[in-house]
Amino acid sequence: MKLVTFSHNNYSRFGAVVGDEVVDGVGELNIPAAMINFISAGEPALQAMHKRIASGNHRIPLAEVKLQAPIPRPGKYLAISLNYADHIVETGRDRPEFPSFFTKQSTCVIGNGDAIHLPKVSDKLDYEGELAFVIGTRCRHVPVADAYKVIAGYTIANDVSVRDWQFRSPTFTVGKSFDTCGPLGPWIVTSDEIGDPHNLNIKTWVDEELRQNSNTKHMLFNCYEMIAYLSQAMTLEPGDVISTGTPSGVGVKMEPRGYLKPGQTVSVEIEGIGKLTNPVIEEP
Repeated sequence: MKLVTFSHNNYSRFGAVVGDEVVDGVGELNIPAAMINFISAGEPALQAMHKRIASGNHRIPLAEVKLQAPIPRPGKYLAISLNYADHIVETGRDRPEFPSFFTKQSTCVIGNGDAIHLPKVSDKLDYEGELAFVIGTRCRHVPVADAYKVIAGYTIANDVSVRDWQFRSPTFTVGKSFDTCGPLGPWIVTSDEIGDPHNLNIKTWVDEELRQNSNTKHMLFNCYEMIAYLSQAMTLEPGDVISTGTPSGVGVKMEPRGYLKPGQTVSVEIEGIGKLTNPVIEEP
C-alpha cells in the first residue's frame, strides 16, 4: 500500500494511491486527518483502508491533488552519517564503531515537487539520496530480531545539506535543518510490499546526470540495527522518521564541486518505492 498525505480543496488528508487515483482515507475510518493518527491506529486502520480500496469508492484523480510530505512534521527526524562504505572512503573519515546519528529539525520537511531553496547565506547546497523508514509502533528496547515489527513503511529522503554550516558544529544539526532541506516522499510504502529493505537499488540524479548509484545492501548498520540502537536510549513513536545514510557521489566530493544551483532538479529513486523529485530555486 502507498500511503500519502495530500491536499484537496484546501484540506489536508491521508489516503492511499491506487494507479492514477487517491483513495481518501478520511471519513468512515473515524480517524483524524493526519497521517500520524492513521499510523498510530495500527493494523485495524490498515485493514479498514484495504476494505475502502476494495470498495472502489472515495477516489480522487491523482492529478487533482497535491501530494505533501507523507509525514509533514515528524515528532523526531533522525538521520545516520557515514553508513555506506564507499561514502566513508570518499569523505576520508574512519569507519564508525557505533551508529552516528544527528537530528534534522522537522520544519525542514517538504514534499515531492516542492522547491529546495538555495539559502541566502550559502552557495554550498548539496544532496544526499537516502532510504528512510517510518516508525509505526511506540517502542523501547527493541531487539534486532523484532525491529521489523515496529516499522510502518519506507519512503525516500533527500538529506539536503548546507555544507559550510554543517561543519560549523560536530552535531551537523543547523546545516542539516535549513528550511526546505528535508524532502520526503512521495509516499510511504508499507513494509509488507517492500520485503527486504536491505536490497534496494538507490539512485540520485541532478537534472539528467546520475550522481549516486548504489544499493541498500551496502549499509554498515541496517534498519533493524538502527532501531535496536536508538531504542536503548529513547522511546520511538509512530510517525518518527529515520533516514539511513547516503552512498558515495555527493556534490561536495566532486571536482569541481557539484553543489546544487537554482534551475536544477534533483531526483532520488529507490527500487520498490518510486522517485522523489524537487526543483532548486533561490531562497525567496
